[in-house]
Amino acid sequence: MTKCRASLLPIFVTLLVFAAACHKKAVPPPPPAPPPPAPENKPVINYFTAEPTTISSGEPASLRWSVTDANNVQIDNGIGQVSPNGRRAIYPTATTTYHMTASGPGGTAEADATVTVSTPPPPQPVRSQPATTVQDILAHQVQDIHFDYDKSDIRPEDQSILQADANALKTIFSMDPNFIVQIEGNCDERGSAEYNLALGDRRAQAARDGLVALGVPADKLHTISYGKERPICVEASEECYARNRRAHFAAAQ
Repeated sequence: MTKCRASLLPIFVTLLVFAAACHKKAVPPPPPAPPPPAPENKPVINYFTAEPTTISSGEPASLRWSVTDANNVQIDNGIGQVSPNGRRAIYPTATTTYHMTASGPGGTAEADATVTVSTPPPPQPVRSQPATTVQDILAHQVQDIHFDYDKSDIRPEDQSILQADANALKTIFSMDPNFIVQIEGNCDERGSAEYNLALGDRRAQAARDGLVALGVPADKLHTISYGKERPICVEASEECYARNRRAHFAAAQ
């Protein structure tokens, strides 16, 4: 009998261990790994253009651009960091390619815009009525520069007028080195007097900058703004408004 009990003891111990193991709590599986972070969007240059793409030496052009998903936008050739959307006037004297680099967390995008500078033809001799005084040249050969509504940029269609004005002004100053020309900025009647004085000043300055870029001496050109106070047309029509939006040239007093 004792021998029988002894032989059953290991079996009994094994059953007790097995039963205890069955009553243990199951260990839960580890939590799933978090999803990887969403990738950042790569910067996109929607457009980067030069307008116009071909100019004569000394004429202005404009760079226009639009960029998304970038926190740093750079343009070379002395422009530097710019906002993601904008416009910049440029005055290249030789054919120039402007390179844009847009960077952000998602990477980098690049684009180029080229302005071709052609050699202007020699100025044509003035074939209008001969002028014997600088006042006659100013009155008959120097034309007003006109502007779009609420704008102060020289329009592409007025570049030929600006070039002709520059040629006439150079003649004036060669005839009389002491002569000074006043550029008067004017606006149409819409908007407050204060706003139009500031807009007229920008228009006069834009005409002056364009002429200086074409070789007219800067110290011979003064600017003043008359806002909407000196209209040459008083009808409430778009045609009349367009005539009043101008930079006019007069002898400085």
